[in-house]
Amino acid sequence: MAPDPQQLALFSAESTVAAFASVVVDIPARALSEPYAYGVPGEFADDIAIGSTVLVTFGHRAALGYVVALAETLGDLPGAEGLDPVRVRPVRALLAAPSCSPYAADIAFWLSREYVAPLAECLRLFLPPGGTPRLVRDADGAYRVERPAVAEVHERVLSLTDAGRTYEPPVRAHRQRQLLEALACGPVTTRELRALYTDLSATIRTLAQKGVVAVEERRAWRGVSGATTLSSASASVPEHLTDGQREALAAIAEAYARGQGDVVLIDGVTGSGKTEVYLAAIERVLADGRSACVLVPEISLTAQTVGRFRSRFGDAVAVFHSRLSAGERLDQWDMVRTGAARVVVGARSALFCPFRDLGLIVIDEEHEQSYKQGSSPRYHAREVAAEMARRGGFPLVLGSATPSAEALERCRAGTWAAQRWQRVEMRERPGGARLPRVVVADLRRAFAGGNRSMFSSVLERALLDVAARKEKAVLLHNRRGFAPFLMCRECGCVPTCRHCSTALTYHERTHTLECHTCGAVYHVRPYPAPGSACPQCGSRYLAKMGLGTQQVEDALRALLPPDVAVIRMDADSTKGKDGHQRLLEAFDAAESAVLLGTQMIAKGLDFPEVTLVGVINADYALKMPDFRAGERAFDLLEQVAGRAGRGERPGEVIIQTYLPEDPVIRAVATHDRAIFTEHDRAQRAEALYPPFVRLSNINVWARDEHAAEGHAAAIACDIRRLVAATAPVPLPAGDAGAPPSLAEGGDPRVAPVVLGPNPCVIARAKDRYRFHVVIKSPLGYHISDVIAAVLDARPAPQGVTVGVDIDAYDLM
Repeated sequence: MAPDPQQLALFSAESTVAAFASVVVDIPARALSEPYAYGVPGEFADDIAIGSTVLVTFGHRAALGYVVALAETLGDLPGAEGLDPVRVRPVRALLAAPSCSPYAADIAFWLSREYVAPLAECLRLFLPPGGTPRLVRDADGAYRVERPAVAEVHERVLSLTDAGRTYEPPVRAHRQRQLLEALACGPVTTRELRALYTDLSATIRTLAQKGVVAVEERRAWRGVSGATTLSSASASVPEHLTDGQREALAAIAEAYARGQGDVVLIDGVTGSGKTEVYLAAIERVLADGRSACVLVPEISLTAQTVGRFRSRFGDAVAVFHSRLSAGERLDQWDMVRTGAARVVVGARSALFCPFRDLGLIVIDEEHEQSYKQGSSPRYHAREVAAEMARRGGFPLVLGSATPSAEALERCRAGTWAAQRWQRVEMRERPGGARLPRVVVADLRRAFAGGNRSMFSSVLERALLDVAARKEKAVLLHNRRGFAPFLMCRECGCVPTCRHCSTALTYHERTHTLECHTCGAVYHVRPYPAPGSACPQCGSRYLAKMGLGTQQVEDALRALLPPDVAVIRMDADSTKGKDGHQRLLEAFDAAESAVLLGTQMIAKGLDFPEVTLVGVINADYALKMPDFRAGERAFDLLEQVAGRAGRGERPGEVIIQTYLPEDPVIRAVATHDRAIFTEHDRAQRAEALYPPFVRLSNINVWARDEHAAEGHAAAIACDIRRLVAATAPVPLPAGDAGAPPSLAEGGDPRVAPVVLGPNPCVIARAKDRYRFHVVIKSPLGYHISDVIAAVLDARPAPQGVTVGVDIDAYDLM
């Protein structure tokens, strides 16, 4: 924490130093990984607080900064020991009051070190939504913070005065009587009155002048209503809890009482009532005057989840996700900051809301990959939540029917990073509901028997039976579009994106070829059609290869009676605002329907009328080039299977596959997770993959292929040299189980293994060539420090970009 070495300024004679501040300069550069010391003039001393936005001089320019620490003397300021006070620059102006949580700075420092990310980028996570604030200079030379212009909205609230309770309107004053009747039960907004009786403005003015009605203006919160017709969006208190629910609540209560940031993993089968556990635990936290945060993995779950929480906690629930408008996001943020909302439900970014005395974090479906951030800082919500819980001394609750390998391994060990991890099982469904029967349809036999349809005979019969009984079904096919790719039957050419090394997906509804990597869209003639030709040889014989959800939708409409609604739910059909909610409400309202979709329909949805779940092809996920492919496939199949039989009627699941003997398929078919997890754990231990090591991925990309490859090679060489100097013992190979040093929590003397550089699986994306360096490091070895040191010593040349992903999930 040293002042800028090139520009050291003395305080003017008129200025006096009242205090000193650590300031994070809002410049997202890796070189600025520490705050800088500045003096606080007396004129700001009473107003500047931790979290304030200030104007400082940095180098030759004015810059925004955020105060992260204050001290009366420079020696008491962390990291500023030994600095001469007269050589420290002053804060030039206070630009904005604190707008983030008091613990934001501590978590931002941890994020920056743990995930090798610029400190300013990490701190921005905690700032109000609406984009990065900008420093602008007015015509008079004064600086100010410019944020996106999102106006606050206000509403007028009407209520009866004491005089109004005895007021008797004239006999013919019908509008006055309507207004008084509406206010008899309590305060009402003018917007609600307008919906009931059209415009009552004149009547309101008349009665206000007479002192009959009081008019109060207050802040309105956009995004609060969350109205939905989903029958599952309610949560009445059950008469009795299951044994598993009581055990889970007891474990959470114990963790809350200990105040050490313990983690409770609720391992409950689908439909076992985990949401009721969350609600009951939050009730206890709210009773203590504290707040709670609930994370869900999919926007499609938001309407249902928020509905359940609001049915229990009313308007004290805020919602936070990417589909909200700028005004809605800001209002929900302000609801949390002001204390109007004490429960937040949202995606991973909800963690960074300005909570007042946070007392509990819940992460539902904790195994989901969507909790991993894809851009810098590439944090995992589970790890950030665990760190927040540890520092705040409150419990973290993880819930899943298919817990991640990392969470299960930490529960086996009992402790992780000085936190206690405890697993609680919930093996039963409330109300006597049973797990569905699972049937595996072997597509090899179907093909040998002459069946060329995408539906096996058993699935086709089951769909027709559901239609005849006026019930509902869910079909999973995790490939959107009409066909995953096109291929020329004469030369074998597959049309690929001009900007990426990925095949284009054909979308028949729009007659487009779309790149699902960069989003490029190529308009083409309908296939097959005159003029549609192979771009390589000109042949007209272009074949649609594979199945997409659009093609399955067409086949369903042809198979089922016209009175059965077929609702497709994928990234294409849910692009608009509230797209997920609209489709789910249509499915809920239909008498008989089939919900066809990608992985977004596989988790969390609760429709008791669903008696059939079908999987068109379970093999898509099984053979991806990723060591987590089996885990993801098991999670997806087990989760979607759990959508069936959640009501009184029994459920059935039909999984179509060419690999019926795969451990994933056998585990799902028998409801025995151990068949898969024991096989997967042994494989990972032998090959040294998480959870037995930490996996880091350094991506290097540039328009010049040789520049990207050369810089990646230099980084790999530097890392090998540095780890050889600091940890000379090679990482041991595993055998039947985890290597001893890893099973015991890691040995910092053991050297990581550095692989690469190699081209990424998607070798070119958005016109940039991509190479990566993969590092496997022991659990006790802080690889982030090594990577940071190497990147600091070897800055990327112009035109080359480097991205660091600690605990990587995506190696594509």
